Amino acid sequence: MLNRRRITVALVALIVLVLGGWLLKDVLTGTGSAPRTQPTGQAVAGSGSGLAVEPLSGLPAEARTTWELIENGGPFPYPGKDGSVFGNREKLLPQKASGYYHEYTVPTPGSLDRGPRRLVTGESAELYYTADHYESFVVVDPQR
Repeated sequence: MLNRRRITVALVALIVLVLGGWLLKDVLTGTGSAPRTQPTGQAVAGSGSGLAVEPLSGLPAEARTTWELIENGGPFPYPGKDGSVFGNREKLLPQKASGYYHEYTVPTPGSLDRGPRRLVTGESAELYYTADHYESFVVVDPQR
């Protein structure tokens, strides 16, 4: 009877150690599922999507200019395109109803057309950036 009890205690202790190590690894490596937070303690909108979070200050300067235009309601360099509905056909952003996302051109120096860079906004204050015409996205923290 005593041997069974020792084995049971040892197995429970082993399970606790494995789970504790797993949780500790997530905390130390930053791979946990908790959304990234702003200095105010509020989560960055869109950070729960699983995409990397980048500060606006870390993007090309033209992204900040486009963000300021969005915040001020324009005028935009491509009025027929900027502010149009982004369909998310690539399914890289969280799935939402049609009309939820809107896209804006981030000018690319030297490009003869709109170029590949865009900011995409969501109705819940999300801000995403793509440098490669929707092949990949990052969540943008406009406060940093």
